Amino acid sequence: MTKIKFGTSGWRGILADEFTFENVRIVTQAICDHIREKGEREKGVVIGYDTRFMGRKFALESAEILAANGIKAFLCKRDVPTPVIAFEIIRRKAAGGINFTASHNPPEYNGLKFSSSWGGPALPETTGEIERRANEMMGEMTYRELSLKKGMDERLIEIIEPKDTYLKEIREKVDVKALKGMKIAVDHLYGTSRDYLDSVLKEAGCEVVRFHEYPDPTFGGKPPEPSEENIHDLIEKVRSDSSISIGLATDGDADRFGIVDRGGVYIEPNYIVALLLDYLVRMRKWSGGVARSVATTHLIDRVAARHGIEVYETPVGFKYIGELISEDKLIIGGEESAGLTIKGHVPEKDGILACLLVAEMVAREGKSVTEMLNDLYSEVGTVLTRRVNIHLEGSGLKDRLKTLPSSFAGLKVDKVVTIDGTKLILSDGSWVLIRPSGTEPVVRFYAESFSQEGLEKLTEAGKAFILG
Repeated sequence: MTKIKFGTSGWRGILADEFTFENVRIVTQAICDHIREKGEREKGVVIGYDTRFMGRKFALESAEILAANGIKAFLCKRDVPTPVIAFEIIRRKAAGGINFTASHNPPEYNGLKFSSSWGGPALPETTGEIERRANEMMGEMTYRELSLKKGMDERLIEIIEPKDTYLKEIREKVDVKALKGMKIAVDHLYGTSRDYLDSVLKEAGCEVVRFHEYPDPTFGGKPPEPSEENIHDLIEKVRSDSSISIGLATDGDADRFGIVDRGGVYIEPNYIVALLLDYLVRMRKWSGGVARSVATTHLIDRVAARHGIEVYETPVGFKYIGELISEDKLIIGGEESAGLTIKGHVPEKDGILACLLVAEMVAREGKSVTEMLNDLYSEVGTVLTRRVNIHLEGSGLKDRLKTLPSSFAGLKVDKVVTIDGTKLILSDGSWVLIRPSGTEPVVRFYAESFSQEGLEKLTEAGKAFILG
């Protein structure tokens, strides 16, 4: 029997196999029990969904379970970006949010993400409790499988449209006046950012060229992740049209971003977080710290050192960064997997905000992203980063990680960080991180160096170590 397991961004599973209506009812009931135990039943829960297959039906089913438990469901009228749900939770002072999304995963997946009352993804102690409750119910049919015919109060389901209030907030966080006259290409990847990201740009006076601006549950047959290999149409358009200032992309639920610079140059998300940190300090004079996950570039650390800013290193999973944002400790927090948010905003990844901030930065600096990155390198030094997924069968790696080498790729190991995976900080400041997947025979290997040659050496040594 399938077990409910929450990962870094909720519970995900293959449709009609693990992700079924019965399991959705069970998990929703577990969330209801959690909310009741906390004494927050009167606050209600925001429910949203992305453009995946059966998303609205899953959301309605979840709303009915909530209503049957006497908990009001604020059900979004249409598919909605993840950061919008976070914003609405905070605005309504709700008990939390249930979002049906598998984010950037392939189209055969769907997922359920629970966010707490502070707007960020639920922390492990909360999801662990929901897991326990759900798994105790599985197969026993002890959950309340109720419907409208069984006495549910229809008044406990309210259809909401959160777009206008969210966009009003976004316009206050971005210098939209600076964008006037820009020509910008946008790839929605068949997801939820349509009528959000493009609307702000059009209202700002931009000429907007859109791609994949309609819902498609198959996402064109590819994962809706705004990585270089998945946004060829956008890259080719920016490459072929010199009048386009910047190309912007978002993933299926619009919490991740992709940036294409003039000439069709894809910019790694790692570098965007560092550039925006520098920009927000210089141009907005913001103060505070910066948070990055253990897998994210130390270029951020160099920018932080230049400005005298504290760096918080977190495990992978945006909930940890979100918690720091909610405590008002940060200027910006970001992950190498293309997620970021800023001071005073939601404690959740926001791809719409990220794209607009990059467009603002390009407009106000009057330079391409590549030019700004080269300027930054001239001030703090060049930093190159890479991530490789290595497929691995067998358990030999686990034994090798028990006795770590004193040197790696010819460099002394100065420090070992184990907050998430095994990270080796090397004598010249370069580093590698080994993170085995908990769900598949894949090891995620990250490397960072200061030259292409150094990066290649670390990568080869990493593959040799992992494969034994």
